[in-house]
Amino acid sequence: MAENKKIRNLLFDLGGVIMDIERERCVEALTRLGMQGADEMLGLYVQSGPFLKLEEGEMSPEDFCSEVRRRIPGGGADVTDAQVHDALNAFLIGIPEHRLVELRMLRKDFGIYLLSNTNPIMYYSKIAECFRAEGREMADYFDGRVTSFESHLAKPNRAIFEYAIEHLGIKPEETLFLDDSQKNLDAAAEVGFATALVPPGSEFIDALAGIKLINE
Repeated sequence: MAENKKIRNLLFDLGGVIMDIERERCVEALTRLGMQGADEMLGLYVQSGPFLKLEEGEMSPEDFCSEVRRRIPGGGADVTDAQVHDALNAFLIGIPEHRLVELRMLRKDFGIYLLSNTNPIMYYSKIAECFRAEGREMADYFDGRVTSFESHLAKPNRAIFEYAIEHLGIKPEETLFLDDSQKNLDAAAEVGFATALVPPGSEFIDALAGIKLINE
């Protein structure tokens, strides 16, 4: 946690911090399609198998859907891409509108940035849709964004934090990173970020108590 530091930028994780998520809903949805192994490969913070490849941009959405069908006994020929997309999006519950308001208010005093392990299926559908709740687009809430599938890197790999520093043009010593995973926070701290844990069921606005603004 940042103490007595002047922070210019806030770097947000998405799932579990801004957006409410529930891994079990996704596992159940994929299992209902007949997919085997979803529970072992789909983690709350770290993925494996085709889920990791999709998240790191090493597999296209089309190939991911084909891989899901391959893991369905009998080949899953009757399972459409749209059904796979819907099952994957079941991971996402939504964004309470008050958090969108808080992001806009914080942006008056801070640079607001996003650093998310996510995939293009979720990002361009359910995630984008949730950010439109106020009639705005995702770009209206952030000064810059880094995703795992675009950078081909994923937290807690420290390389994604180094990529974010360069890509977003931010200084880690002036930036507070908020995440619900302590392992991700530890990796961020190694490259110089101030950090704040947002525990499950809590609000990011509470984690910001005591952070000193710089708008001088």
